[in-house]
Amino acid sequence: MKNFKLLVLTLVMTLMASSAFAGETAALDTGDTAWILVATALVLFMSLPGLALFYGGLVRTKNVLSILLQCFAISGIVTILWLAVGYSIAFSDGNAFAGGLSKMFFTGITKDTLVGTIPESLFALFQMTFAIITPALIIGGYAERMKFSAILLFSTLWLIVVYCPIVHWVWGGGWLQQMGLLDFAGGTVVHITAGVAALVTALVLGKRDGFPQTAMPPHNMTMTVTGAGMLWVGWFGFNGGSALAANGNAAMAMLATHISAAAGAMTWMFYEWKKFGKPTALGTVTGMVAGLGTITPASGYVGPAGALVIGIVAGIICFNAVFYMKAVLHIDDSLDVFPVHGVGGITGTLLAGVFASTGLGIFSGQGFATGIDSISSQLYVQAIGVAATVGYTAVATFFILKVVSAVMSLRVCNECEVEGLDVYNHGEQGYILN
Repeated sequence: MKNFKLLVLTLVMTLMASSAFAGETAALDTGDTAWILVATALVLFMSLPGLALFYGGLVRTKNVLSILLQCFAISGIVTILWLAVGYSIAFSDGNAFAGGLSKMFFTGITKDTLVGTIPESLFALFQMTFAIITPALIIGGYAERMKFSAILLFSTLWLIVVYCPIVHWVWGGGWLQQMGLLDFAGGTVVHITAGVAALVTALVLGKRDGFPQTAMPPHNMTMTVTGAGMLWVGWFGFNGGSALAANGNAAMAMLATHISAAAGAMTWMFYEWKKFGKPTALGTVTGMVAGLGTITPASGYVGPAGALVIGIVAGIICFNAVFYMKAVLHIDDSLDVFPVHGVGGITGTLLAGVFASTGLGIFSGQGFATGIDSISSQLYVQAIGVAATVGYTAVATFFILKVVSAVMSLRVCNECEVEGLDVYNHGEQGYILN
C-alpha cells in the first residue's frame, strides 16, 4: 500500500511538472518580446534611413532623390504585399517549396497568438523588415537608369515569386531547412537573392551611358559614410534578433557580427592602401558591409575567432570581386551589389559549414545542424543551398524582367538618363543652388 501511494504521488508530481514545463514553453516571454521589438526597429532603421543614405551618396547628384524615393516606395509596397500574401507564402503550412494562403492578411494572428515566446504579430513584423530590405538592396544593380514604374512592378513580382518561396525553403519548414541548411539571418534568403537579382538586372538593362569610360564617383561620401554607420548599428538587430530571444545565442550573434564587420573594414582598407597607395572612406565602409553580409548566415553558429576569419576572408574576396567585375568584365552593377552581397552571402554560407564545427579549437563554433556530424556533410548541405538559391533566383529574376519589359520599357531613354532620374521620374532636384 505504501509503495502504491508513492507511485501515485510520483505520477502526480511528474504530470504537474510536465504541465508547468508545457505552460512555460507556450507562454509569452516579456524579455524576448522586448528585445525583438528593438531588433525590429533596428532592421527597419537599416533600410530607412541607412540603406537610403548609403546608396544615395554613391550615385551622382542628378539621381540622389530617385534612390531615396525607391527605398521609401519599396518599403511601402513590400509592407502591403507582406500583409496580403507574402507572410503566408513564407511561413504558413504548405509543401516543401512554398507555404499556402491560410495566413493571407494575417488571418488568425491576434494579440495572443505566439511564435515561440514572442507574439506572432511581432514575428511577422520582424520578418517584414527583412522582406523590405532585400528588394531594396537590388536597387544598387539598376541605379541611375531604370524606370520608376518598372521598379515598382519588378519589386512586386520579385518579392512574391523569388523572396517568399526561398524564405519558406530556409526558415518556413521547407526543403532546405529539412536538409539542415545553416542560415542564421539571411545569407541565402537576403544576400544571395539580392546579389544575384542585381547582377541579372544589370546584365539585362545594360551599362549606364558612358560606363566604363566615364568616371562616375559618388557625389556625397559624407552621406554614404553616415548611412554605412547606420547599417552597422542596425545589423545588430538583423543578426542578433534572428535568435528570436534575448539569450546567449543572440549575444554571440551580435559579437560575431561586430567582429566580422570590423575585420572586413580593416582588411579592405589595408588591402586597398597597399594596392593603390591610399586608404579610402568608400573602400573602408564597403569592406564593413562585406564583413556584415558575409557573417550574416554564420552569425548564430560560429564563435568570435571564427567570425574574425570570416571578416578577413570577406574583405579579401569581395574586394577582388568588385575589381574583377568592374575592371575586367565591365559589368555595370552600379553599386556593387553582387560582388559585395552576393559573393559575401555565398562565402558566408559556405564558411558557416566550417566554423560551426566544435572541433576547431579557438575557432570552434556552436555545432552543426541536427543529424549532421562532420564539416564535409554540413558543407554539402550548404553548397546545395547556395546552388539552389543562385539558380532559382537567376532564372526567376530573368523571367520577371522579361514579363515587366513586355508591359513597359525597363529603361529610361538616353536623354532622360543624361538629364537625371530626379527630374525625369519625379520632377524634383536633390540640390538647388541659389
